[in-house]
Amino acid sequence: MTEKSSRPLIAITMGDPAGVGPEIILKALASGGLPKKPVYVVIGDRGVLEKTGRRLGAGRPLTSIRSIEETVGREEGFFIFEASRLPADQVKPGRPDERWGKAALSCLRTGAQWALENQVQALVTGPISKEVIQRTEPGFTGHTEFFAALSKTRRFGMMLAGKRLKVSLVTIHCSMRETLRRLKPEAILETIELTHRTLTRWFGLADPAIAVAGLNPHAGERGAFGTEEETIIAPAVQKASEEGLRVSGPHPPDTLFYWAARGRYDAVVALYHDQGLIPLKLLHFDNAVNLTMGLPFIRTSVDHGTAFDIAGRGTANPDSLLAALHLAADFIRRKPPWP
Repeated sequence: MTEKSSRPLIAITMGDPAGVGPEIILKALASGGLPKKPVYVVIGDRGVLEKTGRRLGAGRPLTSIRSIEETVGREEGFFIFEASRLPADQVKPGRPDERWGKAALSCLRTGAQWALENQVQALVTGPISKEVIQRTEPGFTGHTEFFAALSKTRRFGMMLAGKRLKVSLVTIHCSMRETLRRLKPEAILETIELTHRTLTRWFGLADPAIAVAGLNPHAGERGAFGTEEETIIAPAVQKASEEGLRVSGPHPPDTLFYWAARGRYDAVVALYHDQGLIPLKLLHFDNAVNLTMGLPFIRTSVDHGTAFDIAGRGTANPDSLLAALHLAADFIRRKPPWP
C-alpha cells in the first residue's frame, strides 16, 4: 500500500484492446456492484476506453494519473494509468494485431511491478490473447506462468473458483501427451498443498476437504483401465494425508464433480485443464474467477477469453470481472501471508 493511502488499491489490466476487456471494465465500473472500499486503477489505454465508452453510450469517468502515488489523498475512486497510447481509430473490435498484444503485455508488466512493490493490494486481469502475444513473445504461455516468472515464484498453480465449485489444476496449458509426461507424484502433492493453503489463508476455511480426481475411467478400477491411479496419484494423496491435510482420492472423475458441487468437498484437484474446466464452466460460465496460487501478491482474473467474436457488439457480460473484483477485495481483507 502506498505510504499515505488508507484505502486498498486494486489495479485492473485492460486485456487485449480488440477484445471484450475494455467493454467489461467500463460496464463493471458503472454497474454500482463494485466493492465499496477499494480505489480502482485501470492499467490500459485511454483512447481505446473512451472509444469503447462512446460506442456503449456509457462509461465511468476515469481520472488520469502518471504514477500510482497520485491516487493518495484523492476523493475519486476510479483512475487510469496509460500503459500504452495506441491509435484508437485503428483498434477494431474483434481484429487482433501484434501491436495490441504488445500493449496488453505492457499492462501486465506494470501491474505486476506495482503488486510486487506493494503499491497495489491486488491485481485483477482482463482477458488476453496468448496467440497474439506469442507472435512477439514466443515464450509466453499465459498470465499464470508470466507472473510466476516475474516474481521468481517456483511453487504456483491455477485455481478456478465459483460459489458451488472450486478446481485447481496439476497441469495447465499443454497437450494431453505432455500432461501424461508431467503427471508426477511430486507435482500432484504440490498442487494439493497449494490448494490447502489457498483455501485456508485466502478463503478462510479452517479444515478444508480436498478431493483428487483420477486420470482414467472409474479411476482405473484397480488397474483394469490403467495404473496411474496406483503408481502416481495415490502416493501423492497418501503423502498429503500424512502431512495432516484432509484429502482423499483418486476419485472417479465422472462422479467426483457431482458431489463436489453439492458441498461434499471444498475443492477438487484436477489433473489436466479440461478435466477441471468443463464442469467448472458448466456451473459458472458467466461468474467463475481465475486466481493464481502461490504468488507473493493477490491476482484474480476473469475466467474467459478475449471473445473476439462478440467484441464491439455491446453484449459482453461483466459478471466474471465483477466476481474477480469482489474476490480480490475479500482476499485483501484476509491479507493472506504468502512467504
